[in-house]
Amino acid sequence: MVRLAVFVMALFISACEQSAQDQYQPIIAENAENVVKEYVVGIHPLHNPKRLLEVYGPIVEYINLNTKGVHFKLEASRNYEEFDKKLYAGHFDFAMPNPYQSVMSLGHGYRIFGKMGDDEDFRGIILVRKDSHIHQVTDLKGKIVSYPAKTALAATMQPQHYLQTHGIDINRDIENRYVGSQESSIVNVFRGNVAAGATWPIPWKTFQIRNPEMASELIVKWKTDPLVNNGWVVRKDVPDEMVSQFSALLFSMHESEQGRVMLARLPVSRFEPASDETYSIVRTFLAEFSRIVRPIPTE
Repeated sequence: MVRLAVFVMALFISACEQSAQDQYQPIIAENAENVVKEYVVGIHPLHNPKRLLEVYGPIVEYINLNTKGVHFKLEASRNYEEFDKKLYAGHFDFAMPNPYQSVMSLGHGYRIFGKMGDDEDFRGIILVRKDSHIHQVTDLKGKIVSYPAKTALAATMQPQHYLQTHGIDINRDIENRYVGSQESSIVNVFRGNVAAGATWPIPWKTFQIRNPEMASELIVKWKTDPLVNNGWVVRKDVPDEMVSQFSALLFSMHESEQGRVMLARLPVSRFEPASDETYSIVRTFLAEFSRIVRPIPTE
């Protein structure tokens, strides 16, 4: 019995230590024998994979438990590059990309059906250490600025656009360092590896809660104007009835205490309906960004 207990405990520890790259497996409802179709749900790298699965896993589980005959599987991606490859290959049935990825997905068999609320939060922010000597944008000349990834809209493109229009030629005056995640961009500022780091309000709020001592040494120096928040897209071959069921659960979460608790962990107040046209303002921004900052695919 002792050996069995040790063996079981070893298996438990091993499972807990597995990489967060592994797919989250939501609980399947009691009518599992009636499950006839599995849908893969992808969320772009708002957080590192472990944190992303922690906060979005319960939402996918909630949808699973309230939908009959199907199973939704949440899948995290290690970085933006991996997520982009999956999205543009049509791997996800449902996905929540950033607005740039949402617009790009339209050319890869998807349509937009929803979005995160709280558009005011979808903006870039640029952090510096409180003890730095960075007081105005031009003080960044000759220095390093960190970002999560080239395709991050709020955390990379919007800050780069801000710098470009406030006295910095981002292609000549600074070194742009893409560090893989929102948290890494913030931590690089704390450690002094870069003079400034770009992110956006949601990961910054999360970082402040989880790392208050580190966050206390940083300050938001500049903010960009807001855009439209992250979209929800669905592959066009997913039946309309299934999209309606998924949407109804997603868009009503803020109406229950259970749903508000899950949303608060993201944090966002609600999800809401949207369409391809909702993101026309994003297309306008992307065209300007590609013209004055650096070329990017826009369709």
